[in-house]
Amino acid sequence: MKQLLFSLLFIGFTFFAKAQSDNKITIGTIETVHSKILNEDRKVWIYVPGGYTKGTAKTEHYPVLYLLDGDAHFTSVVGMTEQLSTMNGNTICPKMIVVGILNTDRARDLTPTHIESDLPMMSNEASKTTGGNENFIAFIQKELMPYVETNYPTAPYKMLIGHSFGGLTAINTLANHTNLFNSYVSIDPSMWWDKQKFLEQTKKVFAEKKFKNNTSLFLGIANTMEAGMDTIRVKKDTTQSTRHIRAIFDLANTLKKNKQNQLNFEYKYYDKDSHGSVPFIAEYDALRFIFDFYKLDLTYSDLFDNGMSLPTKVEKHYQNVSEKMGYQILPPESYINMLGYMALGRKNIAQGEYFFKLNIKNYPQSANVYDSMGDYYKQVSDKTNAISNYKKALSINKESAETKQKLEELEKGK
Repeated sequence: MKQLLFSLLFIGFTFFAKAQSDNKITIGTIETVHSKILNEDRKVWIYVPGGYTKGTAKTEHYPVLYLLDGDAHFTSVVGMTEQLSTMNGNTICPKMIVVGILNTDRARDLTPTHIESDLPMMSNEASKTTGGNENFIAFIQKELMPYVETNYPTAPYKMLIGHSFGGLTAINTLANHTNLFNSYVSIDPSMWWDKQKFLEQTKKVFAEKKFKNNTSLFLGIANTMEAGMDTIRVKKDTTQSTRHIRAIFDLANTLKKNKQNQLNFEYKYYDKDSHGSVPFIAEYDALRFIFDFYKLDLTYSDLFDNGMSLPTKVEKHYQNVSEKMGYQILPPESYINMLGYMALGRKNIAQGEYFFKLNIKNYPQSANVYDSMGDYYKQVSDKTNAISNYKKALSINKESAETKQKLEELEKGK
């Protein structure tokens, strides 16, 4: 257990050290993508786990989270994905690239149909450019996604998160461009749009459509009701003040009733959050819901297993994760390394050998996996193989003082 605690502390420390380098905290880069479809330059903010220089080689690839209203939500979502995927040993969700899409004309890009006005929601002036959502989705599909996939280490899995008009875009994309993303998060979406005409069209689509396996939607609903109103009364209300929340509950009830569409769906009502405060908590709950299969839950019995049931459990878990994600997910090198050392600490030689060899198989370009394999052979008194693995580690990373010292001690017969 000491090894587990050390590893968790080390993970947190290394992140802090990287974050503080050069007296700057940098979480992403600003990119400009020219869109022929929209006839303008578009700014995007891009975060890659562990830091990354565009165009350089990287062996690890990541799912991509596309985030609407990027400037409003980028820092919180990046922090959240880091916390849930990396910090304190967490593996609640995968490490992800986050692409925050900034707005130029929000009402144009994030609304599905043109309206003249819809008082009190939208005035004539605010409605002038509405209805450009199809072009915006085409920009994401045909220009932004290829740009990100060409320049960054992406995996096939994609997620879309949107709030308010962005939530409306998420619903439109799910209904009418279903396969563009694997999962969708729609937070307090403006389903009142166009006097609920879009809502009615969407309800019909969801009643008839069948989604591919593992297509997911999380719907977050804020408390936008007047004082004295509740979720039972609001559904029967007909006043303008409840149009927004009534329309979202209508959508949620439609999706709950139509389970035959095989959509992995959940919604949550946040009675203590407003339209403005709900994104943060909804994004957190969405990540936990969508990736509820991702975390490897190990009990104390698992960690102190003296047989080979732990390796079997690890192998089966990552087979299931790969199936859900739609591509091969390898067990994290650092995690498997930790399990290997824990096995050696319990004198479970067979289990330790399994984990260290698994890392060599999965991460053959890593110096660390050979250094660890050398430690294994040293512990079982196989000096020849220990030296061979230390040399292999140094052929990849010539600067490792620790590996050099271990090799020198073995060669001197210590």
